[in-house]
Amino acid sequence: MTYQQTIAEAGQTIETERNWDGIEAESVARMRLQNRFRTGLDIAKYTAKVMRADMAAYDADPANYTQSLGCWHGFIGQQKLISIKKHFGTTKGRYLYLSGWMVAALRSEFGPLPDQSMHEKTSVPALVHELYTFLKQADARELGGLFRDLDKAHEAGDELEAKRIEHAIDNYETHVVPIIADIDAGFGNAEATYLLAKKFIEAGACCLQIENQVSDEKQCGHQDGKVTVPHEDFIAKIRAIRYAFMEMGVDDGLIVARTDSLGAGLTKQIAFTREAGDIGDQYNSFLDCEEVTSVGHGEVLISRDGKLMKPKRLPSNLYQFRSGTGEDRCVLDCIEALQKGADLLWIETEKPHIAQIGGMVSRIREVIPNAKLVYNNSPSFNWTLNFRQQVFDAWEQAGKDTSAYDRARLMSIDYDGTELGIEADERIRTFQRDAAREAGIFHHLITLPTYHTAALSTDNLAKEYFGEAGMLGYVKAVQREEIRQGIACVKHQNMAGSDIGDDHKEYFAGEAALKAGGAHNTMNQFAA
Repeated sequence: MTYQQTIAEAGQTIETERNWDGIEAESVARMRLQNRFRTGLDIAKYTAKVMRADMAAYDADPANYTQSLGCWHGFIGQQKLISIKKHFGTTKGRYLYLSGWMVAALRSEFGPLPDQSMHEKTSVPALVHELYTFLKQADARELGGLFRDLDKAHEAGDELEAKRIEHAIDNYETHVVPIIADIDAGFGNAEATYLLAKKFIEAGACCLQIENQVSDEKQCGHQDGKVTVPHEDFIAKIRAIRYAFMEMGVDDGLIVARTDSLGAGLTKQIAFTREAGDIGDQYNSFLDCEEVTSVGHGEVLISRDGKLMKPKRLPSNLYQFRSGTGEDRCVLDCIEALQKGADLLWIETEKPHIAQIGGMVSRIREVIPNAKLVYNNSPSFNWTLNFRQQVFDAWEQAGKDTSAYDRARLMSIDYDGTELGIEADERIRTFQRDAAREAGIFHHLITLPTYHTAALSTDNLAKEYFGEAGMLGYVKAVQREEIRQGIACVKHQNMAGSDIGDDHKEYFAGEAALKAGGAHNTMNQFAA
């Protein structure tokens, strides 16, 4: 409904049905517009449709890839979306990523933890709820500013300006965007995954990312010691999430199936097989086995092509895959996941290399032509070194003289302004665009950006403030830049909701309202 229609609807209830004295229809309309999303399910249904539309746009043209940055606090997510709207005028194609790594490292009651599913699993859906609470307040704050501007236009008798502002209100674009939320390996069996997924969805998540690692052996995707599960186990969890979405009425909900098989050389189980060539048999075909003619004490044997084979079993009771089978296992994982209910893929790689990713995607698309990836542009990669090595190797292969460069020290600052360094930086700049076109990547994200930006900015501030610069270290590096770059947080009281509270006080108490935003509020110093 339009602004005027919302006022009329509220007025009908107040004046005709209830006759409530002192309740203003326009104030009610404003509060309703500032609270467009009443529940997490409203958010999940809305954002799922946004993602589905974006996926269709990408299928039509890979230039329409999407992006997100990882979050560990509602304020961080809010500031990202406020900044996006400020700089680009729209939030289209920009999401948020909820990183399990950052929840483990920054939000666990146990203190900082590694990314091994040891943190409280309910803290992750709690972060989804927190993020949307902050995003909804960003809407309320921005709409509140429009309402105040509308009042000023009416007071000045400028009805043309008032109509322009009403048009802006009617066409307001929300800060509420899709969140891709990390559910790790499900924190337990399929039932545990289903129960946790419902918590995520109730909080507003429209897209859940689940990985094919063993839940109680889960490792960060860029660390060693990863253990995968047979496909039937993983598919059961994908189905559990789909049932959770459908039970909650979010039929458009999305599942990102993540495979860690490229870097995982171990499995906890030998897959169950019904017949030769089935998915369990294919999984077992990658096991590192040797043929045996006799059975030793406590040995586990499988039959392969009419022969008795002994899988390599470690003292940890894990089984080992053959070396060099990672890419084949990734391709099989992805095809199976998409055929059994997943919507998007995530292949965890050891480096950002378009040819490597694109090679696997090409094989997947031979079976599923519209397969699409979510890709982790991870801070775990040394992007500078990786791309300088890629340029160096490409030059050598093309016969170009590389004698001016030492491959063993390409990270050196000495190479920053060189031809090689400049070409590597250009490849980094266009990586997302090129990978969207050449490697089927629909969504690019950075898992831990604010973990690193907070560390860097805090280090710089501490060095200056506690050093010779003193208070100038804060003023020059932080506040002055906030003012000059138009960072909304320079008015931190406003960001915390003081102006929204003043509006409500006026609604509730009229002329008797004791408002914070008076002449003596020091935030007025930033009006210039």
